[in-house]
Amino acid sequence: MESRKSFKLELIGVFLLNVFVLTLQQNTTTTVINWVLEEKSFTRLCSSKNILTMNGLFPGPTLRVRKGDTLRVNVANQGKYNVTIHWHGVKQPRNPWSDGPEYITQCPIQPGANFTYDVVFSTEEGTLWWHAHSDWSRATVHGPIIVYPANGTTYPFPQPDEEFPITLASWFKGDVMELIESALQGGGEPNKSDALTINGQPGDLYNCSEEGTYKIMVDFGKTYLLRVINSIMNEEMFFAMAQHIITVVGVDGAYVKPFKSDYIMITPGQTIDVLVTANQTPSHYYMAARAYAGVVYDNTTTTAIIQYNGNYTPPSTPSFPNLPNYTDTEAVMNFTSQMKSLSKVNVPKSIDVRLFITISVNTLPCAEDSCAGPNGARLAASLNNISFVTPDIDVLQAYYRQIGGVYETDFPDYPPMVFNYTADDLSDDFLTPLPGTKVRVIEYNSTVEMVFQGTNVMQAAENHPMHLHGYSFYLVGKGFGNFENASDPEGYNLVDPPEVNTVGVPKNGWATIRFVADNPGMFFW
Repeated sequence: MESRKSFKLELIGVFLLNVFVLTLQQNTTTTVINWVLEEKSFTRLCSSKNILTMNGLFPGPTLRVRKGDTLRVNVANQGKYNVTIHWHGVKQPRNPWSDGPEYITQCPIQPGANFTYDVVFSTEEGTLWWHAHSDWSRATVHGPIIVYPANGTTYPFPQPDEEFPITLASWFKGDVMELIESALQGGGEPNKSDALTINGQPGDLYNCSEEGTYKIMVDFGKTYLLRVINSIMNEEMFFAMAQHIITVVGVDGAYVKPFKSDYIMITPGQTIDVLVTANQTPSHYYMAARAYAGVVYDNTTTTAIIQYNGNYTPPSTPSFPNLPNYTDTEAVMNFTSQMKSLSKVNVPKSIDVRLFITISVNTLPCAEDSCAGPNGARLAASLNNISFVTPDIDVLQAYYRQIGGVYETDFPDYPPMVFNYTADDLSDDFLTPLPGTKVRVIEYNSTVEMVFQGTNVMQAAENHPMHLHGYSFYLVGKGFGNFENASDPEGYNLVDPPEVNTVGVPKNGWATIRFVADNPGMFFW
């Protein structure tokens, strides 16, 4: 169906390991949880509407586990849309059936139906998150996953006095599913959000929002662990706390060498753990978040309040943090360049499979130029000029049952045309991608390097969040301009690069990741 063709930032690829072991690893700790997808009315920005939620909550319920646990989550869909759930950053070793992307590892859970996920934790430790993986339902169906150290172990930093999940999200006045369906049908740009939120609340800079502004209560001298999650639809975000220095200690369910900063920059899908000590004069202080600019972005600012316990006269207006400007690329690079693994890691040095993948926003032609995209065409995203077409049968089932005609195994290792990817003015020859459902087959235990190259096709260059299901990977390098194979690898960090599951590919730039393909299955990126 034409409406299922990916566009904008839905940049999709699939890889398949040719050794497929379907044994779910058993663990001594298995907890059963029952969830219900249901509509519930929420009031934001002076108006009320029904949204799809998990257990009636926005954000949804927090999952708390210990390293190595297994959860069994029963999901009953009492909403009106098809939905699947993805466990973002959970590797699911030898268990791709519960990974969750719609029509990749499962067919969606239809209204009135149930589905049970076995969520298998392995090496992850820190903050992850879960979310719907069907169209834009994840705008309201998402929540934190907190993976505590295994019994008998502890954090590699002093035990915090308390912790707070901080979930950044988008709020749309309209029905998010109707908004994306309209964009898909018309072929144009989807609406940007009407507000950004912290733990479900826009904050008091928006109309009708002061009363519900989220607050955290702190005691002077205590240290708090904030688990920050960017569940926003498209925007990379700056986040800061007025007059409080933060110490970054983790990203994407793995620890990093601690470093201090005035702010963080967090890409969509990413999680960052920070420590903050309440060491300022007891008062009220804002925490705030706003976007790092893309082609189309929500330029509003969401806030919450840090409120000290004690007797004092509260200020008429809390102190506001010094957030970087929307276009401050230097602030982005200054922050991300400090991310390093806690200790020396085993980065693959000898590479078996090399992929060079261009990321573009393109257009597909419409009859009589009748669509809402540029020049009457339909917007489409592509990887190596392939615009993913969602099949009617999930790819994993097609592989397992040997159903032909669902996908092809010829996803290209390199783009079909080599050009000046980041030039200011590119030819129309690069506008039209090839629609297809293509996968890349990778031998089990292969060492893999992927270079993601952003492009300026349609003069639509922007930061692109890339998430790899079923794996964490080492981010060994990134930079601006066209990737130069003769020189850029000389700058790779092959000693202590961060282990992440999501990377923001710089605007008109590139990022290189490495990993070992040791988790058999069908996985999405």
